Amino acid sequence: MRRPRLPAWTATLTWKAAVFITVMCCALAALLSVLVHVSVTRQTVGQARDKALSKLDDVSEAYEAGEPLPPGAGLDPTGLPDSLRRLALSGRRGTLVADNLRGRPTMWAAGPADGRRALAVTIDYSQSARTINGLDQAILGSSILAIGATLLVGVFGVTRVTRRLHQTATVARRIGAGDLDARVNDPRTKDPSRPQDEVATVAGALDTMAGTLQNKLLSEQRFTADVAHELRTPLTGLHAAAELLPEGRPAELVRDRVRAMRSLTEDLLEISRLEAGSEPVDLDLEYLGPLVERVVRASGTPTEVVVVRDTCVETDKRRLERVLGNLVANAHKHGELPVVLTVDGPVVTVRDHGAGYPAYLLDHGPQRFRTEGGNKGHGLGLTIAVGQASVLGAGLRFGNAPDGGAVARLTLPEYAGSGEHADGPGGGDPQAGAGTRGPGSGARGPAGSPSGGTHPS
Repeated sequence: MRRPRLPAWTATLTWKAAVFITVMCCALAALLSVLVHVSVTRQTVGQARDKALSKLDDVSEAYEAGEPLPPGAGLDPTGLPDSLRRLALSGRRGTLVADNLRGRPTMWAAGPADGRRALAVTIDYSQSARTINGLDQAILGSSILAIGATLLVGVFGVTRVTRRLHQTATVARRIGAGDLDARVNDPRTKDPSRPQDEVATVAGALDTMAGTLQNKLLSEQRFTADVAHELRTPLTGLHAAAELLPEGRPAELVRDRVRAMRSLTEDLLEISRLEAGSEPVDLDLEYLGPLVERVVRASGTPTEVVVVRDTCVETDKRRLERVLGNLVANAHKHGELPVVLTVDGPVVTVRDHGAGYPAYLLDHGPQRFRTEGGNKGHGLGLTIAVGQASVLGAGLRFGNAPDGGAVARLTLPEYAGSGEHADGPGGGDPQAGAGTRGPGSGARGPAGSPSGGTHPS
């Protein structure tokens, strides 16, 4: 049997504190109520018992003197409890609270008379019973009021603490999402002479950690940008010198390595600009179908293009082509054929049929200068793709297909007027461009001819 799952709100600190305060108040109120009830009842019963025994002594003297018995006294009177009668017949005296024939609370006192009958007296106990009942009701009402007041004050105090904890957690999530300027700024941490509670200590530690992390990241970004910038000048000269080398295998190797170094330097500069958040965006209306076909043709790879539903998006064409080009290049470099690029509205999917993305990438995203399986490369392509997608306001997610292969899913913000006759590329003509037929055109081949499915580019 599986335990029933409680609602999510029962896990909050406010709810737990409210339950704890309520239970403790109820336990304390119950304990005090029992103590007061027992004490007052013992005192009231003791007074009534003393009064009844005193009256029994007077009645016993009158009985022994042969005088008539006063009202409320008699031999084996009707209503005398059997237990008290047996006690009196055994030669002992006793008292007992019980209802009389009219149902009123009565204090009975009985003692031996002539060995065969019991001499008993009664004292009206109804006033004492009403006093005890009134006391019990007063204790119950005051306990409920005390519990309610304590609960309200306790929840108010706990809510103030939880509100500060929620603020600290929100800032921590913002920092985790990349907002390194986020701070809690708890006023209790500003004045060192002011006493700090645990929440203020945590908030201060989080702010200190965020500041330290921001300084380290900024130093790393500056170092990467400075190194890449300083390498551009000697690499430019090296490239010019390599072009002057006589043709041959050594010259080809030198030129190849120089091109790789220049590409790496440009990638590092691009990453540093993306991390600095200083990249401007040149937005324009673009249809995705023709754009992805241009990207595939420029890549020179046997990539299949499937246009399920074309649409118009407002984006930066150069940056989008950079993202898609890196995804396609990564699929061919680290995956296996066939590589399929699919357009379904504002969603562009790049899939290969290789071993899929490694676990670290699915869990933490792309990491620069890290590749798996001994593949060549620096691990910068996907890092740049993620950064450029973020600049475009698009979502880029990585996953593995159930039947094998890596899947990169790019979700672009769709243009609000794409369902109408929005101005597209080519001066507002939806037919302009390489085979562009507007949103919802379906799959097509080069130059806009219907393909009925996929085609290699």
